[in-house]
Amino acid sequence: MSKPTIGLTGLAVMGQNLARNIARNGFAIAVHNRTVETTHKFIAEHGHEGAFVGCDDLRSFVEAIEKPRTIMMMVKAGKPVDDVIEGLKPYLAKGDLLIDGGNSFFKDTARRAAQLESEGFLYIGTGVSGGEEGALNGPAIMPGGKREAYERVAPILTKMAAQVDGTPCCAYIGEGAAGHYVKMVHNGIEYADMQLIAEAYDLLKSAVGLSNEQIGETFAQWNEGELGSYLIEITAQIFRTRDPETGGYLVDAVLDRAGQKGTGKWTSDSALELGVPVTAITEAVFARCLSAMKAQRVAASKVLMGPSSSFGGSQKDWIGAVRDALYASKVVAYAQGFDLMRVADAEYGWALKPGEISTIWRGGCIIRAVFLNRIKEAYDADSSLSNLLLAPFFRDVIGRTQANWRRVVSAAIQSGVPVPAFSAALAYYDGYRRERLPANLLQAQRDLFGAHTYERVDKPGVYHSQWG
Repeated sequence: MSKPTIGLTGLAVMGQNLARNIARNGFAIAVHNRTVETTHKFIAEHGHEGAFVGCDDLRSFVEAIEKPRTIMMMVKAGKPVDDVIEGLKPYLAKGDLLIDGGNSFFKDTARRAAQLESEGFLYIGTGVSGGEEGALNGPAIMPGGKREAYERVAPILTKMAAQVDGTPCCAYIGEGAAGHYVKMVHNGIEYADMQLIAEAYDLLKSAVGLSNEQIGETFAQWNEGELGSYLIEITAQIFRTRDPETGGYLVDAVLDRAGQKGTGKWTSDSALELGVPVTAITEAVFARCLSAMKAQRVAASKVLMGPSSSFGGSQKDWIGAVRDALYASKVVAYAQGFDLMRVADAEYGWALKPGEISTIWRGGCIIRAVFLNRIKEAYDADSSLSNLLLAPFFRDVIGRTQANWRRVVSAAIQSGVPVPAFSAALAYYDGYRRERLPANLLQAQRDLFGAHTYERVDKPGVYHSQWG
């Protein structure tokens, strides 16, 4: 066997599956894990799948890889990444390439890249999406860093990525931390998408009165049309799964407390820092925070009053209305994510290509969806598009769905069913389409209590007045 051209350290599930993916695609690979037994077990179980070289320590791991070396790190974000880098550096040579394939915060990636490049190494912060299955069978890959570093590893990354219509779901994103930033926004959109689906489920169950079986069938039908996506597909699957212990539906046995690892919050933090209103994404983050307040919610449910949650009327009619509300809100969530990337690109100078990013997301990743092709078409038609809502296709989608969108949000409020992401998306749309907002009053208040000044609509300049 020839000497591996790539190595991977960090053999948790994602790392193992990426290593297997690389090997299955014909590349020899050295593998290492901090716990030696994990490496031995991995080789014993999967060594037959390709050309693996198992290594017990970092020195033998680095020495097993052909120079100039390419090493992928699949470890937990934060200090563990810094620790692995410091552990590897004594054995590296100038020109060696390190790839962080975890969910690192983009500012950490920028710091690491600058430091390592000043020491003569190459560094790529690479977003990888698709979960365990995607890692093994083809994820969406978002590499950012020096182009020369990407070109070196591109033959491996493009081969191991998901393929859609013969195109790999992997492309060079941009300099520095661009790859991890785009992955962060991907995860923010994922938060919003999941919350919107959860709100649709709540409406169908609590207000429309569908059974789990009917909800599963509804999502399966939606997956055959414009809403077709991985998340809609697995939602239908969830509602068809029985609990082996009770015989009931497994989803009903799951505690209504959602976890999070922080990437959605990072998206909202960055949006606040850059002044971009990603309201659907941020409400999705807050919805998870509210779900975590389980004990308080149980206590509140016993003393706080609300209306009946039933919509009444035709179930079929309401199913169609909820579908339209979900589709319109989903469009807004993606529009907000792409707007955030546009503003961040102007701030950090990455030269992002939004159409290419949407192509990467068409396969392998968690938010893969049919309408990503439409996003690519929108940016192909207008590369300087300021907001997806202005593209003819999406403008038409909102035009034909917004009556039901408003109807569903209004009915949900009247029925006491919380729809924070649906309503935030609608409020964003209404704010974005308004020529004049009540911010004139806000600025007048700021000038009155703090002499913050204001501009006028009828002539240029900056003014301060003595109000009243």
